[in-house]
Amino acid sequence: MEKESGNKIANGWWLATALGIGAVAAYAAIKKSRPVFDFQNKVVLITGGSRGLGLVLARGLAEKGARIAIVARNAEELERAAADLKQRGAEVFQTVCDVRNQSEVNRAVEAVCNHYGQIDVLINNAGVIQVGALENQTQADFEDAMAVHFWGAFYMMQAVLPEMRMRGAGRIVNISSIGGKMAVPHLAPYCASKFALVGLSNAMRVELAKDDIYVTTVCPGLMRTGSHVNAVFKGQHKKEFAWFSIGNALPVSSIGAERAAAQIIEAAERGDAELIISVQAKLAAKANALLPELTAEISGLVNQILPEAGGIGENHALGADSASFISPSVLTALADKEIYRNNELKTL
Repeated sequence: MEKESGNKIANGWWLATALGIGAVAAYAAIKKSRPVFDFQNKVVLITGGSRGLGLVLARGLAEKGARIAIVARNAEELERAAADLKQRGAEVFQTVCDVRNQSEVNRAVEAVCNHYGQIDVLINNAGVIQVGALENQTQADFEDAMAVHFWGAFYMMQAVLPEMRMRGAGRIVNISSIGGKMAVPHLAPYCASKFALVGLSNAMRVELAKDDIYVTTVCPGLMRTGSHVNAVFKGQHKKEFAWFSIGNALPVSSIGAERAAAQIIEAAERGDAELIISVQAKLAAKANALLPELTAEISGLVNQILPEAGGIGENHALGADSASFISPSVLTALADKEIYRNNELKTL
């Protein structure tokens, strides 16, 4: 009886091993057969392309020979970004668009197609971030985060997909966040909307593969883009800005914008399903998946040392208006130097 039981266990182990090896081999074969995308002369539409990561991506893609289209809400920022790209030899088209408004999205996509003829790649990068204790976050904050991160990405994908399907080719890159994989204290609206974007992006991936349209979900950790000055801070906004900007700047907790952009471009070339950027973010995502209870307890402890509700309450202030003796300082220097370089404040 014991021998028979042992044989069943051994047979089960070998079957599981064989299935595992087969799955890995099948995955390798599928990935190898997937064509590597060449950005040369391809039209790339980037939302939120006037500053921060969007602008850094535009520079990197222009170096690969892509024809760039950038959209954002601020016409002046777009002009400065377009000038920056043209100085680098890029072919660029810009148009004002609020991705929260579906009619503006449709108009922008039509304008890009009229200018270039088609859209080969869509990068949904537009984003907002509200930092503060849950008690100071409002329903409007959640609605705005969803409008930009979820509905904005959805509207854009809906607008570009008919033409991509007709050609039977395309790449879509959705920039989510590690905050779309696990809850980060004091970022409730941001995390909720980024979780929604991850789900939408993954669903689009499996449905569009049959049309040779590859969707890549990107979940970066903290990046040194300079965007902290345009983030929204609530409650004790100076304290909130201090912890956020320091974490956004230190090498132990963040990654340089150019490195992040290069990884995103490579993932789009390969047609990867998902990219998590930075060692810290990868470890956090794995810890949350394997040990959700422990991760939640640790996050709860972190929440207790963050600023309490109060201050300006439900009102908000930009990071640029939330300076203190702690930030900007030597602790935030690496991120601060990217502010003007990436068009987060007016100098370009």
